[in-house]
Amino acid sequence: MEGNFTIPDDECTLQTCTLAQAHYTYLPSLGGNAFYAGWFGLLIVLQIVLVIRYRIWGYFVAMFGGLVLEILGYVARIQMHFNPFTKSPYSMYLVCLTIAPAFLGAAVYLCLSRIVVVYGQKLSRFRPRTYTVVFIACDVISLFLQAAGGGVASGGASQSSANAGKDLLLAGLGFQVAATLLFTMACAEFAWRVHKAGPDACEPTHMILRSSWKFRIILWSLGLAITCIFTRSVYRVAELSQGLHGALANQEVTFMILEGAMIFIASGSQTFLHPGFCFQGSWEAADFSLGRSNRENNKEDLALSDMNNVVENGGESLK
Repeated sequence: MEGNFTIPDDECTLQTCTLAQAHYTYLPSLGGNAFYAGWFGLLIVLQIVLVIRYRIWGYFVAMFGGLVLEILGYVARIQMHFNPFTKSPYSMYLVCLTIAPAFLGAAVYLCLSRIVVVYGQKLSRFRPRTYTVVFIACDVISLFLQAAGGGVASGGASQSSANAGKDLLLAGLGFQVAATLLFTMACAEFAWRVHKAGPDACEPTHMILRSSWKFRIILWSLGLAITCIFTRSVYRVAELSQGLHGALANQEVTFMILEGAMIFIASGSQTFLHPGFCFQGSWEAADFSLGRSNRENNKEDLALSDMNNVVENGGESLK
């Protein structure tokens, strides 16, 4: 199908042209796309409330960027429901929904560094800062390739330029899949080190925080989020490998599940199990930018602060 596709004419309408001449051979669902746009809008409102409450700005910026792009992408699909031939909504949809999950992934990367501090930097193969720098850098590279590819693919006036854009998009998504897989391996390796060392080897400063169910549940929440983002990215790689207008790209149900539902779950878990709630006020105490010697010199103060934060937020008592 990709080889026979011709770039749609902006002058086409549903009354004058067939869907075979549109960007896709189906009309995007009005209800389904409106539902996703509304969901991500709700999450933005909640994220604003949460950043006012907890002041975790880096996490907020990453989540806000991803959610805004998700909304723009689904608004574009709603526009395509009424006119599937015009270029602008298609371009906005292609670029926004392709790059949005990279921002959500960045929010997960920020949390890993804090988790390493909570368990103890000495148990990690790398410094907490290294995890953030490496994976955020991977995100930036992925974003650049995907944004450039989306712009070229959607704005090209010829099939050759569309193919060039598709190749850039595929490279960016492939890089994102590889980076996400590497991140998952890094998490698993650190978890194994913690398990092997035992609880007595962990950082004593954050012992009470680690015993709280709120902290333990964020580990599962972040795992769920990154798994959904990874699944979605693998799907988009498979979709683009067939071309921008291939068979998989023309299956809306598959798209709504493996793109929409995956990000629906990921962003929901990242919002409702927010690190401000799960770290119980100890996000700053787990700041990886603090020197190790400074933390050692202030262990008693941090431990007292940790205990007060957990008690105030309904944490479990130290066993």
